[in-house]
Amino acid sequence: MSKGHTPSTETRRPDRAALVIAVFLAALGGLIFWDASRLASATGYSGIGPATTPFVIAGCLLILAVWTVFEALRGDFPTRDRQEVAPVVWIIGGLALQMLLLKTAGFSIATGVLFAATAAAFGKRKLWMTIPLGILICLGVWLIFAGLLQLSLPAGPLEHLFW
Repeated sequence: MSKGHTPSTETRRPDRAALVIAVFLAALGGLIFWDASRLASATGYSGIGPATTPFVIAGCLLILAVWTVFEALRGDFPTRDRQEVAPVVWIIGGLALQMLLLKTAGFSIATGVLFAATAAAFGKRKLWMTIPLGILICLGVWLIFAGLLQLSLPAGPLEHLFW
């Protein structure tokens, strides 16, 4: 026996978070399998049809769910760091503001606010700088998508100045 090695006397408990993830994976795989089974009758002259890829994805998700259960019961997942709440709140708040502003303020302003909130979540809290920068970047994206690609994105007062 090597020096300093002592057998662990504590028993490993199942990882509850991993078990929840396994249930979610299994439910998602089951849902995709159920939805794809309704498409199975639409095959053409070959056995491959529109349901083939969803069946493969559902099967992979179910395999991952079973694998996750085994790993959770063995307790082999590494210990996770403590979740920081503030960055999550910044991003969720930015998404909520984007959804609220999208119709009235337009794509550039709404998505620029989301950009600034995400930058704040990653530590760049200078909103006086990130909001205008985000709006300019998103205006460029809007001009490319709406102008060149002829895709319909919500236009607000800023976009009406350019188009």
